[in-house]
Amino acid sequence: MALWKEPAKSPSSSLPNPPDLARFDAPGQAELPTPVAKTPAFSPEPIPTHAKSGSESHIAPDLVIEGKIEGAGHVRIAGRFKGDISVHGDLTIEHGAKVNGSVRAERVTIAGDLTGNIENAQHVELLQTGALTGDVKSATFSVAKGSKMRGNAEFGWDDGKAGVTDIHKGNGSGHNS
Repeated sequence: MALWKEPAKSPSSSLPNPPDLARFDAPGQAELPTPVAKTPAFSPEPIPTHAKSGSESHIAPDLVIEGKIEGAGHVRIAGRFKGDISVHGDLTIEHGAKVNGSVRAERVTIAGDLTGNIENAQHVELLQTGALTGDVKSATFSVAKGSKMRGNAEFGWDDGKAGVTDIHKGNGSGHNS
């Protein structure tokens, strides 16, 4: 039993004809379904945040990255990141994530671990599962019961200029006295 068909010799061509390949009856090009791009399902529940506009970049839980993040847009970290972060947007450090480096962002939400200083933020929120080792300089700062912080907090002294300047030191307890 032969698996191929012998080519028929054509007297008008000096080149041999290629063998016919075995094929199944396939639908024509117009009948092919349009491929649909599948996106991976995101299993961890996201941290509730305020309405955001613009794009958001995400570092997944299984990733370990070392470097620098700069630019405009929002960043959500669920894995591990070592380096400085400077974004014109929001930074969210999810529960279980670890970040080592200085942070500059408009809003910083911490549910994981951050080791580094936060500078010139409009708002910093330390959630119940969050831990911060470093100093905070922010216009507003909220601390949830059960969170941990080791460092100095300077907040509430915004003089109306861009960023936070002329800040007086707080007691680090998260209470504005």
